Amino acid sequence: MSDAEEKDTTEQAEFRVYCREWLKENHPGTPPVLIPQGALELSDPDALAWLQNWQKSAYNADLVGCDYSVECGGGGKTNCQTIANQEMQRAKTPFMLNIIGLGMAAPTVYFHGQDEIKKDLLPKLLSGEDIWCQGFSEPGAGSDLANQQTFAEKKGNSWVINGHKVWTSLAHFANWMILLCRTDKSDKYNGLSYFVVPIQTAIGNGVTVRPLIKMTGETGFNEVIFEDLVVEDKYRLDEVGAGWKVAMTTLAHERGAGLLTTPSSGGMVTQQEKGANIGVATSLIDLAKNSYRNGSIASEDPVIRDAIMQLVIRQEGFRQNQRRIGVKALNDHPMRVPLQFKLVATEIGQDIAQLAYEIEGAGASLYVNDENAPAGGEWPLAYMNSFGITIAAGANEVQRNILGERVLNMPKSK
Repeated sequence: MSDAEEKDTTEQAEFRVYCREWLKENHPGTPPVLIPQGALELSDPDALAWLQNWQKSAYNADLVGCDYSVECGGGGKTNCQTIANQEMQRAKTPFMLNIIGLGMAAPTVYFHGQDEIKKDLLPKLLSGEDIWCQGFSEPGAGSDLANQQTFAEKKGNSWVINGHKVWTSLAHFANWMILLCRTDKSDKYNGLSYFVVPIQTAIGNGVTVRPLIKMTGETGFNEVIFEDLVVEDKYRLDEVGAGWKVAMTTLAHERGAGLLTTPSSGGMVTQQEKGANIGVATSLIDLAKNSYRNGSIASEDPVIRDAIMQLVIRQEGFRQNQRRIGVKALNDHPMRVPLQFKLVATEIGQDIAQLAYEIEGAGASLYVNDENAPAGGEWPLAYMNSFGITIAAGANEVQRNILGERVLNMPKSK
């Protein structure tokens, strides 16, 4: 029995047994289509449909949204989502497609939305029937999030929105967007308001979605143009001018505050018969045993061996550190460990992919699906994608400032 299982309440222990048995009987198996390394790289409608079916199946079985209230489409349980997450990772299930909806939109709507909106939007969000995207970044508002220029003007009982969002992951599939807008040009922070916007039905009628092709050839990112889009006032979250406060709820969960209550991304190898379990440091050992550098097997190089073990230690230390979240006595600040999550996880992931790149040597120049590419070319792709993850949710440099100022009470940087 694991440490986590020993601490289960009666409700959690029973739920864990249920999850384990359900996953044994209902694991979706090998996907019939090519699945990307993560939801944010998704571009194939067939992969979208397969992943949506998986999320809906898990939701119907109460493995997704199980801690949300029954009235909002959840399971009405207490601290059980982490149990479902652990069991899905154990079973190596696919990642959850609706990552922005589950990790950011759902808690924001739940804490700031009117009851009518919560009951209307959350069930289809949790089931994956409605895909969500995030309308925060703009050409002039990246790490300086408060510099929003997309403007929402009140007209009667509606708002008319004009502006330009960029780096909008999944916008090409999204039904809904969480949207931060300026409603008062005279106040940088208090002049912001927060909306949930139906964008799929408005494409061609106030909304234009344009794909942004990354250096990997993937098109998960987009830019979104708003031209006189009319949105009902009922889709405003919280008060007019409270957008910055609502956005902080979103960002807190995006940066790790919801890591125990957000459905897991699973742990399934992304493609059939690929040799790389992307993001797991121990998988570098097998990679090194099957890679040649400078005329010899990479695993025989003491420098490579040491680098692999350093990453294995870092990743295990990171995993053990997450256990502190549930122990109040070990948390001098309630957000210390959650806010570390995004920073540390993304940098460990990037370093793992970079070392894999070095282990493969010249073979790392071969792209995905090249029959001669080591591990199917997954590692170089993971390395290129890792840079977007260290930038998302506020660049890691910004995250260090947040930890320094808000957790360690250090003076603000100049």
